Amino acid sequence: MARRATGSVIAVAVALAVALCACSSSTQTSSAPAGAQSDKPSTSAAQGAGGFQQWPARVYSPYFETWTNSSLPSLASQSGARYFNLGFLQAESTGSCTLTWDGSQSADSAAYQSEIGQLKQEGGNVALAFGGQSAGNNGTEIADSCSDVSAIAADYEAVINTYHVTRLDMDVELNALNDSAGIERRNKAIAITEAWAASHGHSLQIQYTLPVQPSGLQPNALAVLQSAVQEGAKVSLVNIMTFDYYDLSGGVDMGTAATEAATSVNGQLAALYPKKSRQQLYAMEGITFLPGIDDNPNKTEVTSASNARQILSFARDHSLGMLSIWAIQRDHGGCPGSVDSNSCSGISQDNWAFSHLVESFTS
Repeated sequence: MARRATGSVIAVAVALAVALCACSSSTQTSSAPAGAQSDKPSTSAAQGAGGFQQWPARVYSPYFETWTNSSLPSLASQSGARYFNLGFLQAESTGSCTLTWDGSQSADSAAYQSEIGQLKQEGGNVALAFGGQSAGNNGTEIADSCSDVSAIAADYEAVINTYHVTRLDMDVELNALNDSAGIERRNKAIAITEAWAASHGHSLQIQYTLPVQPSGLQPNALAVLQSAVQEGAKVSLVNIMTFDYYDLSGGVDMGTAATEAATSVNGQLAALYPKKSRQQLYAMEGITFLPGIDDNPNKTEVTSASNARQILSFARDHSLGMLSIWAIQRDHGGCPGSVDSNSCSGISQDNWAFSHLVESFTS
Protein backbone atom coordinates (compact mmCIF):
# COMPACT_ATOMS: atom_id res chain seq x y z
CA MET A 1 0.00 0.00 0.00
CA ALA A 2 1.00 3.65 -0.07
CA ARG A 3 3.76 5.08 2.08
CA ARG A 4 3.12 5.59 5.78
CA ALA A 5 3.47 8.67 7.94
CA THR A 6 5.66 8.30 11.01
CA GLY A 7 5.69 9.95 14.41
CA SER A 8 6.97 9.64 17.94
CA VAL A 9 6.37 6.20 19.38
CA ILE A 10 3.83 5.87 22.15
CA ALA A 11 4.49 2.61 23.97
CA VAL A 12 1.53 0.24 24.09
CA ALA A 13 0.88 -1.94 27.09
CA VAL A 14 0.59 -5.47 25.84
CA ALA A 15 1.34 -7.50 28.91
CA LEU A 16 -2.43 -7.81 29.03
CA ALA A 17 -2.32 -9.52 25.64
CA VAL A 18 0.23 -12.01 26.88
CA ALA A 19 -1.92 -12.73 29.91
CA LEU A 20 -4.74 -13.70 27.56
CA CYS A 21 -2.59 -16.55 26.28
CA ALA A 22 -0.81 -17.25 29.58
CA CYS A 23 2.48 -16.39 27.95
CA SER A 24 5.06 -13.58 28.26
CA SER A 25 7.62 -11.62 26.28
CA SER A 26 10.57 -9.64 27.55
CA THR A 27 9.78 -6.81 25.14
CA GLN A 28 6.35 -6.18 26.57
CA THR A 29 5.43 -3.77 29.33
CA SER A 30 3.21 -4.22 32.36
CA SER A 31 1.26 -0.98 32.18
CA ALA A 32 -1.96 -2.58 30.97
CA PRO A 33 -5.12 -0.61 31.71
CA ALA A 34 -7.27 -1.85 34.55
CA GLY A 35 -9.71 -4.61 33.66
CA ALA A 36 -7.88 -5.55 30.45
CA GLN A 37 -6.28 -8.77 31.64
CA SER A 38 -9.31 -11.00 31.22
CA ASP A 39 -10.94 -12.27 28.04
CA LYS A 40 -13.88 -9.96 28.76
CA PRO A 41 -13.17 -6.30 27.97
CA SER A 42 -13.97 -3.59 30.45
CA THR A 43 -17.46 -2.09 30.50
CA SER A 44 -16.19 1.16 29.00
CA ALA A 45 -14.41 -0.68 26.20
CA ALA A 46 -17.46 -2.81 25.51
CA GLN A 47 -19.71 0.24 25.35
CA GLY A 48 -17.26 2.16 23.21
CA ALA A 49 -16.47 -0.49 20.60
CA GLY A 50 -19.96 -1.95 20.26
CA GLY A 51 -20.74 -5.63 19.89
CA PHE A 52 -19.25 -8.43 17.81
CA GLN A 53 -21.00 -8.22 14.44
CA GLN A 54 -20.80 -10.33 11.30
CA TRP A 55 -19.79 -9.03 7.89
CA PRO A 56 -21.91 -9.24 4.73
CA ALA A 57 -21.10 -11.99 2.25
CA ARG A 58 -20.18 -9.28 -0.26
CA VAL A 59 -18.80 -5.99 0.92
CA TYR A 60 -17.22 -2.74 -0.23
CA SER A 61 -14.62 -2.02 2.43
CA PRO A 62 -12.10 0.72 1.60
CA TYR A 63 -8.87 1.15 3.54
CA PHE A 64 -8.70 3.91 6.12
CA GLU A 65 -5.38 5.65 6.84
CA THR A 66 -5.09 5.61 10.62
CA TRP A 67 -2.16 8.03 10.76
CA THR A 68 -4.38 10.86 9.55
CA ASN A 69 -6.74 12.97 11.65
CA SER A 70 -9.74 11.64 9.75
CA SER A 71 -12.91 10.63 11.58
CA LEU A 72 -14.39 7.25 10.70
CA PRO A 73 -18.01 8.28 11.24
CA SER A 74 -17.48 11.51 9.33
CA LEU A 75 -15.90 9.80 6.32
CA ALA A 76 -18.61 7.14 6.39
CA SER A 77 -21.29 9.84 6.33
CA GLN A 78 -19.62 11.74 3.51
CA SER A 79 -18.56 8.82 1.30
CA GLY A 80 -21.40 6.38 1.84
CA ALA A 81 -18.95 3.62 2.81
CA ARG A 82 -19.87 1.76 6.01
CA TYR A 83 -17.16 -0.89 6.24
CA PHE A 84 -13.45 -0.11 6.50
CA ASN A 85 -10.07 -1.81 6.79
CA LEU A 86 -8.11 0.20 9.37
CA GLY A 87 -4.40 0.25 8.60
CA PHE A 88 -2.02 -0.35 10.05
CA LEU A 89 -1.17 -2.16 13.25
CA GLN A 90 2.56 -2.87 13.60
CA ALA A 91 5.29 -3.33 16.20
CA GLU A 92 6.52 -0.18 17.92
CA SER A 93 10.07 -0.98 16.72
CA THR A 94 11.98 -3.81 15.11
CA GLY A 95 12.30 -6.72 17.52
CA SER A 96 9.36 -5.61 19.65
CA CYS A 97 6.20 -7.60 20.43
CA THR A 98 4.31 -4.42 21.36
CA LEU A 99 1.59 -3.38 18.93
CA THR A 100 0.92 0.20 17.87
CA TRP A 101 -1.07 1.97 15.22
CA ASP A 102 1.56 2.98 12.62
CA GLY A 103 4.33 2.99 15.21
CA SER A 104 2.93 6.16 16.75
CA GLN A 105 -0.41 5.55 18.44
CA SER A 106 -1.56 3.25 21.22
CA ALA A 107 -3.03 0.01 19.93
CA ASP A 108 -5.89 0.30 22.42
CA SER A 109 -7.00 3.75 21.29
CA ALA A 110 -10.06 4.99 23.16
CA ALA A 111 -10.81 7.28 20.21
CA TYR A 112 -11.01 4.36 17.79
CA GLN A 113 -13.14 2.38 20.25
CA SER A 114 -15.64 5.23 20.26
CA GLU A 115 -15.57 5.76 16.49
CA ILE A 116 -15.89 2.04 15.75
CA GLY A 117 -18.81 1.79 18.16
CA GLN A 118 -20.53 4.69 16.43
CA LEU A 119 -19.90 3.14 13.01
CA LYS A 120 -21.45 -0.14 14.17
CA GLN A 121 -24.52 1.72 15.42
CA GLU A 122 -24.87 3.12 11.89
CA GLY A 123 -24.75 -0.35 10.32
CA GLY A 124 -21.03 -0.61 9.55
CA ASN A 125 -17.95 -2.39 10.87
CA VAL A 126 -14.17 -2.48 10.61
CA ALA A 127 -11.41 -4.98 9.98
CA LEU A 128 -8.09 -4.36 11.69
CA ALA A 129 -5.21 -4.45 9.20
CA PHE A 130 -1.71 -5.54 10.23
CA GLY A 131 1.48 -4.78 8.33
CA GLY A 132 1.36 -2.65 5.20
CA GLN A 133 4.16 -1.21 3.12
CA SER A 134 6.26 0.50 5.77
CA ALA A 135 6.06 -2.37 8.25
CA GLY A 136 6.80 -4.86 5.49
CA ASN A 137 9.84 -2.84 4.52
CA ASN A 138 11.37 -2.07 7.93
CA GLY A 139 10.70 -5.27 9.86
CA THR A 140 7.92 -3.96 12.12
CA GLU A 141 5.21 -6.27 10.81
CA ILE A 142 4.39 -7.92 14.13
CA ALA A 143 5.12 -11.49 13.03
CA ASP A 144 8.47 -10.42 11.55
CA SER A 145 9.38 -8.34 14.58
CA CYS A 146 8.25 -10.64 17.39
CA SER A 147 9.87 -14.08 17.65
CA ASP A 148 7.30 -15.44 20.14
CA VAL A 149 4.31 -17.06 18.41
CA SER A 150 2.25 -17.03 21.62
CA ALA A 151 2.90 -13.31 22.07
CA ILE A 152 1.81 -12.60 18.49
CA ALA A 153 -1.39 -14.56 19.04
CA ALA A 154 -1.94 -12.68 22.30
CA ASP A 155 -1.59 -9.39 20.41
CA TYR A 156 -4.25 -10.51 17.94
CA GLU A 157 -6.55 -11.58 20.77
CA ALA A 158 -6.05 -8.33 22.66
CA VAL A 159 -7.16 -6.11 19.77
CA ILE A 160 -10.12 -8.40 19.07
CA ASN A 161 -11.19 -7.88 22.68
CA THR A 162 -10.51 -4.15 22.58
CA TYR A 163 -12.41 -3.36 19.40
CA HIS A 164 -14.88 -6.28 19.23
CA VAL A 165 -13.93 -7.09 15.65
CA THR A 166 -14.68 -10.24 13.70
CA ARG A 167 -12.19 -9.72 10.86
CA LEU A 168 -8.40 -9.28 10.80
CA ASP A 169 -6.47 -8.32 7.66
CA MET A 170 -2.86 -9.47 7.20
CA ASP A 171 -1.26 -7.12 4.67
CA VAL A 172 2.05 -8.75 3.71
CA GLU A 173 4.35 -6.74 1.44
CA LEU A 174 7.98 -6.19 0.43
CA ASN A 175 10.54 -7.79 2.76
CA ALA A 176 7.80 -9.47 4.79
CA LEU A 177 7.02 -11.61 1.73
CA ASN A 178 10.48 -13.15 1.96
CA ASP A 179 10.70 -13.58 5.73
CA SER A 180 9.96 -17.30 5.94
CA ALA A 181 10.23 -17.37 9.73
CA GLY A 182 7.78 -14.48 10.04
CA ILE A 183 5.38 -16.13 7.59
CA GLU A 184 5.41 -19.32 9.64
CA ARG A 185 5.00 -17.47 12.95
CA ARG A 186 2.11 -15.43 11.57
CA ASN A 187 0.17 -18.47 10.42
CA LYS A 188 0.85 -20.38 13.63
CA ALA A 189 -0.41 -17.37 15.60
CA ILE A 190 -3.49 -17.09 13.38
CA ALA A 191 -4.32 -20.75 14.02
CA ILE A 192 -3.97 -20.20 17.78
CA THR A 193 -6.15 -17.09 17.61
CA GLU A 194 -8.81 -18.87 15.58
CA ALA A 195 -8.97 -21.65 18.17
CA TRP A 196 -9.16 -19.06 20.96
CA ALA A 197 -11.95 -17.18 19.17
CA ALA A 198 -13.95 -20.36 18.66
CA SER A 199 -13.57 -21.29 22.34
CA HIS A 200 -14.98 -17.89 23.32
CA GLY A 201 -17.84 -17.95 20.82
CA HIS A 202 -16.33 -15.23 18.62
CA SER A 203 -16.71 -15.59 14.88
CA LEU A 204 -13.40 -14.62 13.23
CA GLN A 205 -12.45 -14.11 9.59
CA ILE A 206 -8.86 -13.78 8.41
CA GLN A 207 -8.13 -12.03 5.14
CA TYR A 208 -4.72 -11.94 3.52
CA THR A 209 -3.87 -8.89 1.42
CA LEU A 210 -1.14 -9.62 -1.10
CA PRO A 211 0.48 -8.02 -4.17
CA VAL A 212 -0.39 -9.59 -7.49
CA GLN A 213 0.36 -9.58 -11.20
CA PRO A 214 -2.19 -10.21 -13.98
CA SER A 215 -0.64 -13.70 -14.15
CA GLY A 216 -1.48 -14.24 -10.46
CA LEU A 217 0.35 -14.32 -7.15
CA GLN A 218 4.12 -14.48 -7.43
CA PRO A 219 5.89 -17.42 -5.71
CA ASN A 220 6.66 -15.54 -2.48
CA ALA A 221 3.05 -14.31 -2.10
CA LEU A 222 1.69 -17.75 -2.92
CA ALA A 223 4.02 -19.22 -0.29
CA VAL A 224 2.21 -17.15 2.37
CA LEU A 225 -1.02 -19.00 1.60
CA GLN A 226 0.72 -22.36 1.26
CA SER A 227 2.08 -21.84 4.76
CA ALA A 228 -1.41 -21.00 6.03
CA VAL A 229 -2.69 -24.34 4.73
CA GLN A 230 0.27 -26.17 6.25
CA GLU A 231 -0.14 -24.50 9.67
CA GLY A 232 -3.89 -24.94 9.83
CA ALA A 233 -4.70 -21.22 9.59
CA LYS A 234 -8.12 -20.79 8.01
CA VAL A 235 -8.14 -17.99 5.43
CA SER A 236 -11.56 -16.54 4.66
CA LEU A 237 -10.53 -14.10 1.96
CA VAL A 238 -7.54 -13.42 -0.30
CA ASN A 239 -7.47 -9.72 -1.16
CA ILE A 240 -5.27 -8.87 -4.13
CA MET A 241 -3.72 -5.42 -4.62
CA THR A 242 -4.28 -4.68 -8.30
CA PHE A 243 -1.85 -1.79 -8.75
CA ASP A 244 1.88 -1.02 -8.61
CA TYR A 245 2.76 -3.65 -11.19
CA TYR A 246 5.82 -1.66 -12.35
CA ASP A 247 7.17 -4.25 -14.79
CA LEU A 248 4.23 -4.08 -17.23
CA SER A 249 5.32 -2.08 -20.25
CA GLY A 250 3.47 0.94 -21.61
CA GLY A 251 0.12 2.17 -20.43
CA VAL A 252 -1.72 -0.46 -18.40
CA ASP A 253 -5.44 -1.13 -18.77
CA MET A 254 -6.01 -1.29 -15.03
CA GLY A 255 -9.50 -2.78 -15.26
CA THR A 256 -8.41 -5.65 -17.49
CA ALA A 257 -5.24 -6.23 -15.47
CA ALA A 258 -7.32 -6.51 -12.28
CA THR A 259 -9.83 -8.98 -13.69
CA GLU A 260 -7.06 -11.06 -15.24
CA ALA A 261 -5.30 -11.16 -11.88
CA ALA A 262 -8.48 -12.29 -10.10
CA THR A 263 -9.01 -15.03 -12.68
CA SER A 264 -5.41 -16.20 -12.33
CA VAL A 265 -5.61 -16.23 -8.53
CA ASN A 266 -8.78 -18.30 -8.69
CA GLY A 267 -6.81 -21.03 -10.44
CA GLN A 268 -4.06 -20.84 -7.83
CA LEU A 269 -6.59 -21.10 -5.00
CA ALA A 270 -8.08 -24.16 -6.67
CA ALA A 271 -4.76 -25.93 -6.22
CA LEU A 272 -4.56 -24.85 -2.55
CA TYR A 273 -8.17 -25.68 -1.70
CA PRO A 274 -9.11 -28.56 -4.01
CA LYS A 275 -12.36 -29.34 -2.17
CA LYS A 276 -13.83 -25.92 -2.93
CA SER A 277 -15.73 -25.12 -6.12
CA ARG A 278 -14.65 -22.30 -8.40
CA GLN A 279 -17.67 -20.33 -7.18
CA GLN A 280 -16.62 -20.82 -3.55
CA LEU A 281 -13.09 -19.76 -4.44
CA TYR A 282 -14.28 -16.57 -6.12
CA ALA A 283 -16.23 -15.83 -2.92
CA MET A 284 -12.85 -16.08 -1.14
CA GLU A 285 -11.37 -13.35 -3.33
CA GLY A 286 -11.24 -9.61 -2.90
CA ILE A 287 -9.89 -6.90 -5.18
CA THR A 288 -8.32 -3.69 -3.92
CA PHE A 289 -7.68 -1.07 -6.57
CA LEU A 290 -6.11 2.36 -6.25
CA PRO A 291 -8.24 5.20 -7.63
CA GLY A 292 -6.27 7.41 -9.98
CA ILE A 293 -2.49 7.48 -10.26
CA ASP A 294 -0.55 4.87 -8.28
CA ASP A 295 3.10 5.23 -7.28
CA ASN A 296 4.60 4.12 -10.58
CA PRO A 297 6.53 7.32 -11.41
CA ASN A 298 5.94 6.81 -15.13
CA LYS A 299 2.20 7.37 -14.60
CA THR A 300 1.42 4.36 -16.77
CA GLU A 301 -0.91 2.87 -14.16
CA VAL A 302 -3.99 5.06 -13.78
CA THR A 303 -7.28 3.60 -12.58
CA SER A 304 -10.27 5.50 -13.96
CA ALA A 305 -13.96 5.35 -13.15
CA SER A 306 -14.38 3.23 -16.29
CA ASN A 307 -11.80 0.76 -14.94
CA ALA A 308 -13.67 0.68 -11.64
CA ARG A 309 -16.94 -0.12 -13.40
CA GLN A 310 -15.21 -3.01 -15.18
CA ILE A 311 -13.89 -4.34 -11.87
CA LEU A 312 -17.30 -3.94 -10.22
CA SER A 313 -19.01 -5.83 -13.06
CA PHE A 314 -16.51 -8.68 -12.76
CA ALA A 315 -16.93 -8.79 -8.99
CA ARG A 316 -20.70 -9.00 -9.30
CA ASP A 317 -20.64 -11.59 -12.07
CA HIS A 318 -18.27 -13.83 -10.07
CA SER A 319 -19.70 -13.06 -6.59
CA LEU A 320 -16.38 -11.94 -5.10
CA GLY A 321 -16.29 -11.46 -1.35
CA MET A 322 -14.88 -7.92 -1.23
CA LEU A 323 -14.07 -4.81 -3.21
CA SER A 324 -11.80 -2.18 -1.71
CA ILE A 325 -9.82 0.90 -2.59
CA TRP A 326 -6.57 2.31 -1.28
CA ALA A 327 -7.65 4.47 0.38
CA ILE A 328 -10.86 6.28 1.32
CA GLN A 329 -8.93 9.50 1.94
CA ARG A 330 -7.79 9.45 -1.73
CA ASP A 331 -11.31 9.44 -3.15
CA HIS A 332 -11.41 13.00 -4.47
CA GLY A 333 -9.67 15.00 -7.17
CA GLY A 334 -7.84 17.66 -5.20
CA CYS A 335 -4.35 17.08 -6.63
CA PRO A 336 -4.42 16.74 -10.44
CA GLY A 337 -1.36 14.93 -11.77
CA SER A 338 0.05 13.89 -8.38
CA VAL A 339 1.64 10.46 -8.06
CA ASP A 340 0.76 8.24 -5.08
CA SER A 341 -0.84 10.89 -2.91
CA ASN A 342 -2.22 9.76 0.44
CA SER A 343 -4.97 12.36 0.29
CA CYS A 344 -6.29 12.52 -3.31
CA SER A 345 -6.39 10.48 -6.50
CA GLY A 346 -4.35 12.64 -8.87
CA ILE A 347 -7.12 12.61 -11.49
CA SER A 348 -10.14 14.81 -12.13
CA GLN A 349 -13.11 13.37 -10.22
CA ASP A 350 -15.97 14.32 -7.97
CA ASN A 351 -15.62 13.75 -4.25
CA TRP A 352 -16.29 10.10 -3.35
CA ALA A 353 -16.85 9.20 -7.00
CA PHE A 354 -15.28 5.76 -6.66
CA SER A 355 -17.02 4.96 -3.39
CA HIS A 356 -20.40 6.00 -4.75
CA LEU A 357 -19.77 3.78 -7.77
CA VAL A 358 -18.75 0.70 -5.80
CA GLU A 359 -20.71 0.98 -2.53
CA SER A 360 -23.71 -0.86 -4.01
CA PHE A 361 -21.57 -4.01 -4.07
CA THR A 362 -22.28 -4.52 -0.36
CA SER A 363 -25.09 -7.00 0.17
